[in-house]
Amino acid sequence: MSTTLLIIVLLTGILLLALEIVALPGGIAGIIGVGLIGFGVWQTYLLHGNTVGTIVLVCSILLCVLALWLFLRKKTWKRFSLDEESDSQVNRLDANIKPGAKGVTISRLAPTGKALIEGEQVEVHAINKFIDPDRAVEVVAVEGYRIDVVETSDDRFSQQTN
Repeated sequence: MSTTLLIIVLLTGILLLALEIVALPGGIAGIIGVGLIGFGVWQTYLLHGNTVGTIVLVCSILLCVLALWLFLRKKTWKRFSLDEESDSQVNRLDANIKPGAKGVTISRLAPTGKALIEGEQVEVHAINKFIDPDRAVEVVAVEGYRIDVVETSDDRFSQQTN
C-alpha cells in the first residue's frame, strides 16, 4: 500500500470519527472511522516499522483531538446555526369557528394555508386536495387547533368577502 493511500485512509478515518462525535448520530461513521484509523496505523507498522508506526499513531491521536477542538469551537457552529426567531403562532380559536362555518382562502392550501373564516384569518388544512387562493371553503372539522376545510361551490360567498 502506498504512502499516499495510507494518508488518505488515516485522514478519512479521522474526519469520520470527528463527524460521528459532532454531527452524525448512529455510530456507523464512528465505527468506520475507528476502523480506518486502526487499519492505517496497522499498515504503517507493517510497511514502515515500529518508529514510523508509533509516530503515525501519536499523530493520528493528536489530529483527532485537533479536529474535535475545531468542530466544537463556538464560532464554527455559528455558521450552521439559525439566528432568526420564529414569530409564528398557533390558531387561537374563538367559539364562532365551528363545523359549517364558511370562508375564503387567502393563500393556496397545499394542503395547509391561510383562510378568512368568520372574519378571522386562520391557518386551515384542506381535506383530500389542494385549493387555490380566493376560493370559497367550508369548515368540516375543528380538532384542537386544526381546522379542516373543503372547497365549496358557493361562489356568492367568495364575491361578498372580496
